[in-house]
Amino acid sequence: MNLLIRNGRLLDPAHRRDEVTDVLIENGKVARIGRTLKAEGPKSDIQVIDGTDRWVVPGLVDVHVHLREPGFEYKETIKTGTEAAAAGGFTSVCCMPNTQPVNDNQAVTRLIREKARQEGRVHVFPIGAVTKDSKGEELAEIGELAEAGCVAITDDGKPVMNSGVMRRAMEYALAFDLPVIDHCEDEHLMDGGVMNEGVVSMELGLRGIPAAAEEVMVARNLILAELTGARLHLAHVSTAGSVRLIREAKSRGARVTAETCPHYFSLTEEAVRGYNTDAKMNPPLRTVQDRDAIRQGLKDGTLDVIATDHAPHTEDEKNREFDLAPFGIVGLETALPLTLRLVEEGVLSLDEAVAKLTVHPARVMRLNKGHLGIGADADLCLIEPEAAWTVEPARFHSKSRNTPFAGWRMKGLVAMTIVEGRVVYSTEEIRAV
Repeated sequence: MNLLIRNGRLLDPAHRRDEVTDVLIENGKVARIGRTLKAEGPKSDIQVIDGTDRWVVPGLVDVHVHLREPGFEYKETIKTGTEAAAAGGFTSVCCMPNTQPVNDNQAVTRLIREKARQEGRVHVFPIGAVTKDSKGEELAEIGELAEAGCVAITDDGKPVMNSGVMRRAMEYALAFDLPVIDHCEDEHLMDGGVMNEGVVSMELGLRGIPAAAEEVMVARNLILAELTGARLHLAHVSTAGSVRLIREAKSRGARVTAETCPHYFSLTEEAVRGYNTDAKMNPPLRTVQDRDAIRQGLKDGTLDVIATDHAPHTEDEKNREFDLAPFGIVGLETALPLTLRLVEEGVLSLDEAVAKLTVHPARVMRLNKGHLGIGADADLCLIEPEAAWTVEPARFHSKSRNTPFAGWRMKGLVAMTIVEGRVVYSTEEIRAV
């Protein structure tokens, strides 16, 4: 079945398009773009989608999700995680290796890819571990992971504390042109902390994590990237100091890219008050000054990508004492409207916001995604920009509900998500002509 999207506002930063036009999709590819297009062939083979008053954007690309399968299917599966992705407008996700077993070998990578092929709603690109079992000691077989289809390596969830191991990982990754992603956190400075170290942690009587725990590792990784020439991607940046260090490294020409997440530009440590475990994440929510620096980093290009760090946990796991609850929140279904808030507030232009969710993350992972060029895979989503809605976790497509944004009023609704010309999520019935 071919699709004709009529009269939508096409936003494609990769090709500098911002115009009201039609998009014709044939055989899963973008066939033509232009005004008053007509599809060839029998009418019964064509579905027409009304794009009036809607944005048509490339499918969003998330470089940082936890699909939890294999091993933690009670939190999320590849099926439910990709359903959540589709509902959030994402058509490609890169999944982290901290599964059980850890994705540190070809067998696990192939299992993930096969499950995604059978049950996934969107494209799934596995990320392999840097070290065996993510213990930070012995390098995983990086070449074999690349051969099996991994698009990057990381021990995300844990830092690679040993600088010698990290150097060797960068050197090996160069041979396969893989980015090395690090969860920047000095475990000794973290020292059992559960939230940002500061006035709020002191008032709540919770052990804090200083900003320096992240910044020390950001600095180390930047130094090693410049030493080795490796491609370094820094995950979930949360502090003003990290932004400054990355900005300086980029000015020297270092091969570094960086991401932040909607919670770091939307919330501060104040969200933890009341011992709210749905605001417990790692790295933790920081101060107002950090939040503002993250926003500035997005604006000036220091931070290239908006990723979700989608980290599902069950209600029972989160419904514990703050010290005992796991870190992490779900994010696939709230990332887009939270990003659009930055546009409304004048932090980002609409083009910049879309780019940080589409073509920029695709470029980091060297994926031919995140754009709508002629002949490209027809991965896209339709957005109703004026639609307002309230976050109701019970309606999430994810298996888990752990979000600090419950009850938030959002503007901007994903109306439809299309992957290779197939409608994988829609708020309405589409009609054939």
